Amino acid sequence: MIAKKIKKMKRKILLSFVVALLVCLGYSGSQAQLQRLEVSQNKRYFQTSDGNPFFWLGDTGWLLFIKCNREETIHYLDTRQKQGFNVVQVMVLHSLGAKNVYGASALKNNNAGTPNVTPGNDPNNKDQYDYWDHMDFVIDEAEKRGIYIALVAVWGGNVKSGHVSVAQATAYAKFLAQRFGKHNNIIWVDGGDIPGNEGMAVWKAIGNTIKKYDANHLETFHPRGRYISSDWFHNEKWLDFNMFQSGHRTYAQDTSMKEKYRFGEDNWKYVNVAYNLKPTKPVLDGEPSYENIPHGLHDSLQARWSPAEVRRYAYWSVFAGAAGFTYGENAIMQFHTMGKVGGAYGVTGSWKETINAPGAQQMHFLKDLVLSKSYFDRKPAQEIIVDNGKRYNNILATKGNDYAMAYTYTGRTFKVNTAKLGFEVGKASWFHPTDGATTPIDLTNTKGIVSFDPPGEPKEGNDWVLVLEK
Repeated sequence: MIAKKIKKMKRKILLSFVVALLVCLGYSGSQAQLQRLEVSQNKRYFQTSDGNPFFWLGDTGWLLFIKCNREETIHYLDTRQKQGFNVVQVMVLHSLGAKNVYGASALKNNNAGTPNVTPGNDPNNKDQYDYWDHMDFVIDEAEKRGIYIALVAVWGGNVKSGHVSVAQATAYAKFLAQRFGKHNNIIWVDGGDIPGNEGMAVWKAIGNTIKKYDANHLETFHPRGRYISSDWFHNEKWLDFNMFQSGHRTYAQDTSMKEKYRFGEDNWKYVNVAYNLKPTKPVLDGEPSYENIPHGLHDSLQARWSPAEVRRYAYWSVFAGAAGFTYGENAIMQFHTMGKVGGAYGVTGSWKETINAPGAQQMHFLKDLVLSKSYFDRKPAQEIIVDNGKRYNNILATKGNDYAMAYTYTGRTFKVNTAKLGFEVGKASWFHPTDGATTPIDLTNTKGIVSFDPPGEPKEGNDWVLVLEK
């Protein structure tokens, strides 16, 4: 009898320990509860609400809510989780007539002010499982996998066409905030591929209303290519961080005089613009050139953006001071399946295949590298590069208190002024962005101007990161 009581007591103690451990790990029941995201104390980066660094590694899954059923959603999220992504950018309303794969309409009469909500939430009953129920499902499943969902409330073209009034936008934004503000793993995104001065009253109404009813989540604005959210909204209280779209054009294609910036492929220049603004706010590239999409988007005969070029966008912008990076792939962003109608931008693959595109599998190496060092003290460090070049020969450098890193896209030899590092070099290595491998460097000189020669012959795509440590 006594033995049974002791055994029972041991089980209770073990159960209590397991429950306590799960609580410490952030679990509630069988579902992980992610920490909410915040802006870091230095206003440059993101952190979780418990103060840990958060490096934004996003994917553009724009049509996830519309194109994917529950099983496909889980496949997509499982894959992106394994690949290290922690944010997915999704359109809530691609169009006012949006319907999901189950045939559920988002709105009544295409009116943004009247979401189509039905009683119940039974996925086996189409009369109960509405558009918004499916969104809840996707967001919940993302949270279980440590993924945040960046919700783009309504795509810009709907506002530009005059089909969303300020009153409708206000009612819609209130609905979104009250319906989805309960989730820890959401980020609000105003706009949607549009200059902020086109429909500005609507964008401000959405931004202010969401922040009024949900002040607990980060909010930004997704602009048209070659613009930054700060161009219109930097001083708005609802804008917590800046997002820019460096876009899909090459240096030669970047000729439009209508746009504010003509930086070509130099997406790090957008970071420079926003980084130096006051008040200080984080910034990141929310839409660079997508892997497998034609240069310039619209001519399918153009060359396609390669994994190496996507890596360049990532390392350039992050080393310039960005708080993260959003990747994109042509078939994934529209969840296209070959043989089905509706494919755009010369898409030549099915999303269930291109989900494993090389660039997608290589993105997490950047996140891993940055998080392997002290995080919040990291800042741009172009002053350490002595012989910088233009365009593809440009070297982007960043440093913390006891380390520095420099990215070369071409693998060319370059020089570092060690006197400007702020520490004495004791260790150096080459980090390979294609596989995350590290190759030690045998240092013969650590003082003054030091030349570094990356492995391999110089050429576009032979990219390396020089890592110097105290």
